[in-house]
Amino acid sequence: MIQSTANSVAEYLSELPDERKESISIVRQTIFESLQVGYEEVMNWGMITYEVPLKTFSDTYNGKPLMYAGLTSQKNHMSVYLMGCYLMPEIRKKFEDYYKKSGKKLNAGKSCIRFKKVNDLPLKLIGETIALMSVEEFIEFSKQ
Repeated sequence: MIQSTANSVAEYLSELPDERKESISIVRQTIFESLQVGYEEVMNWGMITYEVPLKTFSDTYNGKPLMYAGLTSQKNHMSVYLMGCYLMPEIRKKFEDYYKKSGKKLNAGKSCIRFKKVNDLPLKLIGETIALMSVEEFIEFSKQ
């Protein structure tokens, strides 16, 4: 799956092969358990996104909600997007250091962490990174 046209998270999950569905569901649960109040889970950009709703903050550069995190199944891997790591070099540095200490191999793009199996991810680190920023803090940082 390169980019989904699903209209809901449930529809998106139903499109996934069983092994991917299980991995995505585990990472999704980690995100839910860690996400601060005020973010919404929706389908956007062809993936599951966790974003600041426009009713909370509408002054975005593209008129779309601010994406804080995302989760997707690509053709050759799955990805979790962590915008805090992308936007804040000090968070990214700490994230990379902890990742190395976890003994797992980091496969990262600018804002995403790619994985083939859920066991490839240090889920505790993903949760801690998701928990770092409140909606208000993320909005303020995005204004810079």
